[in-house]
Amino acid sequence: MSEPLPGPSLVITPQEMAGRTGRYEKRLSDLDGLFADEAAFAARLATEADRVIYHVDEFRPSTATGDLITGISTLSPGRVGREFHMTRGHIHARHDRTEIYHCLSGHGLMLMETLDGQTVVTELRPGVVAYVPPVHIHRSVNLGDTDLVTLFCYPADAGQDYDIIARSGGMRHRAVADGDGWRLEENRGYVPR
Repeated sequence: MSEPLPGPSLVITPQEMAGRTGRYEKRLSDLDGLFADEAAFAARLATEADRVIYHVDEFRPSTATGDLITGISTLSPGRVGREFHMTRGHIHARHDRTEIYHCLSGHGLMLMETLDGQTVVTELRPGVVAYVPPVHIHRSVNLGDTDLVTLFCYPADAGQDYDIIARSGGMRHRAVADGDGWRLEENRGYVPR
């Protein structure tokens, strides 16, 4: 009998993902239009345009139906005005696809929204798994003072639509600082879909 072949594997820690097939970074300059306080964004941009706000490492074995994409998202702490750092967010191009986010470290939110504007929130702390149901726009928000690190997994054929948020002037709610905590605030520029 022959020896079995080793299967693909990943070594995942909150600091790195060995075996990744891809990585992308979003710098502050890539997030123009995301934050409500344009003056605060411009002030940060003047000195921190190249600062990496978040990066994503992924293992994408294929885009075939039935395969899975797994990865690590690392979102830095900070605020622009009263809004916490966030990812651009997306909905899956194939709307019936789901996703999970397992919080490895940090404190944040999985901010989700249905197409008719209903907001759903899962607060993220280490060990919490956020389930993103089908047909939900979603983004990560870092509420803490350390990196928010999540492990994600979704079907390889899901695809992403990042423009759905921009077409509506953002998501319906924004996560803003409120004393020592946070709260959701209506987005005054939101346009219902």
